[in-house]
Amino acid sequence: MSLDSKIPEGDLEVKWRDYKSHVKLVNPSNKRKLEVIVVGTGLAGASAAAALGELGYKVKAFCFQDSPRRAHSISAQGGINAAKNYQNDGDSVFRLFYDTVKGGDYRSREANVYRLAEVSASIIDQCVAQGVPFAREYGGLLSNRSFGGTQVQRTFYAAGQTGQQLLLGAYSALERQVALGNVKMYSRHEMLDVVMIDGKARGIIARDLITGELERYFGHSVLLCTGGYANVFYLSTNAMGCNVTASWKAHKKGAYFGNPCFTQIHPTCIPVSGDHQSKLTLMSESLRNDGRIWVPKKQGDNRKPTDIPETERDYYLERRYPAFGNLVPRDVASRASKERCDEGYGVGTTKMAVYLDFTDAIKRYGMIELGKQGLETADDKTIEKLGKAVITEKYGNLFEMYEKITSENPYEIPMRIYPAAHYTMGGLWVDYELMTTIPGLYCLGEANFSDHGANRLGASALMQGLADGYFVIPYTLGNYLADEIRTATIPTTHPAFEDTENAVRIRIEKLMNIKGSESVESFHKRLGKIMWDKCGMARNEKGLQSAIEELRALRTEFWSNVRIPGEINEMNPELDKAGRVADFIELGELMCMDALDRKESCGGHFREEMQTEEGEAKRDDANYSYVSAWEYAEGGEKLHKEELAFDVVKPTQRSYK
Repeated sequence: MSLDSKIPEGDLEVKWRDYKSHVKLVNPSNKRKLEVIVVGTGLAGASAAAALGELGYKVKAFCFQDSPRRAHSISAQGGINAAKNYQNDGDSVFRLFYDTVKGGDYRSREANVYRLAEVSASIIDQCVAQGVPFAREYGGLLSNRSFGGTQVQRTFYAAGQTGQQLLLGAYSALERQVALGNVKMYSRHEMLDVVMIDGKARGIIARDLITGELERYFGHSVLLCTGGYANVFYLSTNAMGCNVTASWKAHKKGAYFGNPCFTQIHPTCIPVSGDHQSKLTLMSESLRNDGRIWVPKKQGDNRKPTDIPETERDYYLERRYPAFGNLVPRDVASRASKERCDEGYGVGTTKMAVYLDFTDAIKRYGMIELGKQGLETADDKTIEKLGKAVITEKYGNLFEMYEKITSENPYEIPMRIYPAAHYTMGGLWVDYELMTTIPGLYCLGEANFSDHGANRLGASALMQGLADGYFVIPYTLGNYLADEIRTATIPTTHPAFEDTENAVRIRIEKLMNIKGSESVESFHKRLGKIMWDKCGMARNEKGLQSAIEELRALRTEFWSNVRIPGEINEMNPELDKAGRVADFIELGELMCMDALDRKESCGGHFREEMQTEEGEAKRDDANYSYVSAWEYAEGGEKLHKEELAFDVVKPTQRSYK
């Protein structure tokens, strides 16, 4: 099957406008007859379900938590990008597009990224209209801050809880449609397979997580909005429920998986403190606006950070990347931290951490406040007090969170941070219309591969999720459904529903009948260690080959020795988790195969054999300027390639110096 990305003809800046002008439409009375399933109710899912319900489609939305408000989207703290140029600092749609393509190390599709930049401004207007409390300047205008990989201020934010506020906006829009009867919500339901009829996605099998019952649902089309798969690493910044199951089931039914090895390591995370931990906590990248990152100049320096004089500190990002300093992209910042710690300059008890220091920012803001109050001089204590008040206003909840977790006051002692698994740029392959290789099956937000290439710039996840849900899918889905208006609702007694449900039941029974001696959690931990050590921040051929062997052995052991307590027809979180871990083990193998195949370094994919003399990622544009799209087959995964064309942004060696 050849990959048709369906990119419209014409210049980059007119593609989306022309597409919308010529796309097929569904009239309002026909929309009422068409049923759409939306799996996942985070930012992408909630916005898509709300937008499609508003248009008049009959929407069924599935949420595996008790409420869409619990979606992991709330954890995106720092902000959302948009090319509004409020700061008059040179921003534009083109510059946001350029920064995103460059930030992704020239491994994303130009047309998708340009569309994302184009609709970004509308997202802000939409959210303001919903009442999202974005931070504002004194005069009432929306405030902006910087994020990594850019030299302009284009990130809109609501203190350190932007994701939560945006999700509440999308949730309120969704609940309005639920109240109007346009959307039916199914909470505590997990999708366990896609139902295919005549080669098209026509429904899902879901499990009621309270009763354990399997249920069948029909849809003229199915939208997967189920987030990323960073929990394959076990320890990640993701919520513990985040999983790959919906995407993986679709993959096994024929949806190609794009760039699975492109995973992002976030540089600003609270370091691992021991093997008792089940997840890691992210400190927002927005902190790099004002915090300075450093390590001692002396190896193994055990002094308190406040006892180390300025002359004995190495502000290594400012030293290595003077043009961007502490605001280099995530992959660059993460590798630089790892390099310093590996060389023996790390801090804290584990020596696997670096400092993020706000002393200078507190002083700087204190002096600004002094000027605002018309005071010429003040003692250091007053300046510090005024500066801390500004920092509290900008990042207060993040500082509180850090203190609760570490029992250290970050206003007085620098934060300790270290990189951790965070976001996944890979996901189901989709075309320009966000459709997978299965007709009628769409994939939105972090669950697809589409916009970020090999590295996502900070504050772009919220942007993509809402762009896909509010502004892209309402047009592109109609283009498909216009040809489906004669398709009557297919009863769920159809043999395809019967067969798919039986296959799901057999797998669940097989899991429960293993009755081994090892917990699901222990398998997940072992999987995470293999993935982090051999397919994490750095990869090499030997490590990846041995990881594949280890994962195959782990899979065999899992299916012969896992222990799942409880029963099938009841609430059984261990059973839910077992299914997800089984899928993660299979995904882990594909990630390693993809990383092994891609003999270059780009963005978050760093092959140790491919680096510049300065230790930076060394791309191979001649041989690897493509999207890896993997097709599932019983005999082994088959690689397809979508060649990437760069007509506007010519690939160059990324430099943030």
